[in-house]
Amino acid sequence: MYSRILVPLDGSPTASQGLVQALRLAKALGSSLQLLHVVEVRRLLVEVTGQATPERLVEAWRLAGERLLAAAAEEARGQGVAVDATVRADPAQRVSDLIVDEARRVGAGLIVMGTHGRRGLLRLALGSDAEAVLRDSPVPVLLVHASEVGATESPPAI
Repeated sequence: MYSRILVPLDGSPTASQGLVQALRLAKALGSSLQLLHVVEVRRLLVEVTGQATPERLVEAWRLAGERLLAAAAEEARGQGVAVDATVRADPAQRVSDLIVDEARRVGAGLIVMGTHGRRGLLRLALGSDAEAVLRDSPVPVLLVHASEVGATESPPAI
């Protein structure tokens, strides 16, 4: 049904729960996973300090994303799921745009991602990448709230 499943990961517990669900689906359907980490270059406007140049921050974030994806890919392979991984960064695009672009680029049939479920002013202040992906995606999107997954399940150690 879904030969390739895109799983955006940001290191959060909700993203880890999204990976748990994506792995279940991939094993049940014989799908492969495409893992994605997006370096949020737009965060530079908030986090630039005198101690690190923007280029060094982006490189540090990219390396952290590569480590995150390597651990997630190892988890997937350990469960017998084929996996590829990509780190993307583009200051001209929102995170949600990069996720939707990646889904198109790799021919994903489904996007599985964790969502924080922010509401009210916090959602207005931080935005909702999940909502934008859901709105703009050319393929179905499965949103996973950490609270929706059984309490006895632990996310992979990534």
